[in-house]
Amino acid sequence: MFELPEFIILAKQINKTLKGKKIREGYLGNSPHKFVWYNRSHDEFSRLTRGKITGQARAKGKWLFIPIDPGYTLLLGECGGKMLYHPAGSKKPLKYHLYIAFEDGSFFTVFTQMWGAMELYEKGEELNRQYVKDMKPTPMDTGFTFDYFCKLIDGLSREKKRSVKGLLTQDQLIPGLGNAIAQDILFHARLGPRHPIDDLDMDRKQVLYNAIQNTVKEIIKKGGRYDEYDLYNKPGNYTRIMDRNAADRPCPGCGGNVKKIQYLGGTCYFCPECQE
Repeated sequence: MFELPEFIILAKQINKTLKGKKIREGYLGNSPHKFVWYNRSHDEFSRLTRGKITGQARAKGKWLFIPIDPGYTLLLGECGGKMLYHPAGSKKPLKYHLYIAFEDGSFFTVFTQMWGAMELYEKGEELNRQYVKDMKPTPMDTGFTFDYFCKLIDGLSREKKRSVKGLLTQDQLIPGLGNAIAQDILFHARLGPRHPIDDLDMDRKQVLYNAIQNTVKEIIKKGGRYDEYDLYNKPGNYTRIMDRNAADRPCPGCGGNVKKIQYLGGTCYFCPECQE
């Protein structure tokens, strides 16, 4: 699944490659998938996108906003799979869940292996969509300050018991983060996934805040994670420290044995020796 770093990378690549292109035709998927969400019929999507121009894309959380000018926004979110640019002369893929062809002969496709939203809104209406409306600041937003982070934790502590993994992955409390990125954030912060946020003093909050920002920035710098693909079908260069390849192997921090557990709906990899 794409997380915040991959969506930021895709937005930058779309602005470099697709921005300003005129759409010849747009189609929704030719491969039925009950977990791909559309808000338009095939005919409606084709009619509304024909002749439009691709605008300046932006990413926020696990969502990608692509203006289809004039008047519309293509919203892609919560996706896993591939979003690909195909130069003129490329062979059209056999299966896709979104296909947009441009007048210069190039085209853009989206294919998801899990689920995802591929929706076209009248400009501004996308901001009212569930999970987009009232989205909290992401780690790459200017509003995601250390003061904001502390107030977020303090407010959550008054509501109910939460762990640090819950803070990172549940309810989009910090939009754009998911289970995969959370493993390395917790490793860098030297916190176990079950560690209660109530027990974080100011120093530990600072360490966790720094780990969030530094990990996201490092993944972006390296072009995404090694098992996710960019707009040009190239995998990223960021290799996760704590993933399935680390299980039952020596911890890179202290040499202890990395443990694998199931917790809060996902697999966790951590070192019980150095992650408290």
